[in-house]
Amino acid sequence: MNNGQQRSIFKYNMAFYYKSTIIYFVVFLLYGVIRGEFVEDSFKLITKDPVLYFLAIIVITSVASLLYNLIRNMYIEITAECISFADRFGTKKINIDQIKRIRFSKPRRAVNSKSFRTARIKVNSKIRPVIIRFADFENQDELLSRIEELKSVIEKNSV
Repeated sequence: MNNGQQRSIFKYNMAFYYKSTIIYFVVFLLYGVIRGEFVEDSFKLITKDPVLYFLAIIVITSVASLLYNLIRNMYIEITAECISFADRFGTKKINIDQIKRIRFSKPRRAVNSKSFRTARIKVNSKIRPVIIRFADFENQDELLSRIEELKSVIEKNSV
């Protein structure tokens, strides 16, 4: 790390929630318009259609999950001393000296992008590793490079 002063914050990527909510809402509207009845220059919506209710439930669930994740406001903060997993309700810090090892997964997709990889951080006091999916966060390439720097620091300290 650079002089111990470098601090990076990586916010949770919300693009999936925005896109899915918009797509579900557009499908809901299109289905309502197509299934509606045009009678004497007026539009009458069919309210007893179970598919319309099903699409409405999907749209409401999608909006609720979007709002939940907006309120939660998750992010990862990496400093020279620790990695912090934070949201609006709390923070979990892992100090660098508590990290046993960091392993990266091999890319399994046909696309050769490093951002589809995951990092498994083994902490001394925990049985299960902490898993970071780089594609879930903004600036995923920078996050990957910061975790790789952290791995090299940990390997130097352990030798």
